[in-house]
Amino acid sequence: MSDSPIIEFDSIDSTNNYAMRLIDADKAQPGMTIVAQSQTEGKGQRGKTWADTPGQSLLMSVITMPGAAISTQFAFNAVIATAIADVLDRLYGSWDLHIKWPNDIIINDRKAGGILIENVLRGSRWTHCVIGLGINVKQERFPPELPFATSLKIESGQDINMIALRDNLRMGLTDCSNCPVPAAASMKRYNEYLYKRGRKQRFSDSSGTFEATIIEACSDGTLQVQLADGSIAFYQHGQVVWEWGD
Repeated sequence: MSDSPIIEFDSIDSTNNYAMRLIDADKAQPGMTIVAQSQTEGKGQRGKTWADTPGQSLLMSVITMPGAAISTQFAFNAVIATAIADVLDRLYGSWDLHIKWPNDIIINDRKAGGILIENVLRGSRWTHCVIGLGINVKQERFPPELPFATSLKIESGQDINMIALRDNLRMGLTDCSNCPVPAAASMKRYNEYLYKRGRKQRFSDSSGTFEATIIEACSDGTLQVQLADGSIAFYQHGQVVWEWGD
């Protein structure tokens, strides 16, 4: 995978979209990486947009070919998220770094980045996985409408080398994609990083707002929580909304 090309753009609709076009055209290869200074149609989870300031964020997508069973998708997701968290943890050891279920990078209780994983299935085969990553790197301030956003610069006080970070993340992602990890082990590592694990968190759904204690993320992608009445519930991503703030 280290021989796979890095394709760079000043601006593009979305690095994930470009990766998908390569796959559709049968031009993709494992480890191929697409990087952009800016995205005009950056994508977040569940159809949300990812806004960026040109040159301030690391925006990249890495193409992998999992060669695994479709049923292991979230365990693979956990391996990917953990690999990214490991790279960032080594970058600056003094920040409090977590993964917010399912795929947000949290540093010191603020969102520093997000991961968007898109899978390609052909029949019963899981042929490709596009790992999209957006990390706020150089920003020194955010608009008032983003009170819970942060950047690596804000949280470390340091100037981060964007190219070195890109290369370290690419290496971490391609290495973990090449070495299958048992689901139990991958979920254990993911849950060690899980944001608010063992603590109360406020959620909302169609019925209103409620508090629940986060127990763990499960290999099927659900979040296991304990409700106020002591009962245990499992939520799929999208069933509940994470409420920021106290």
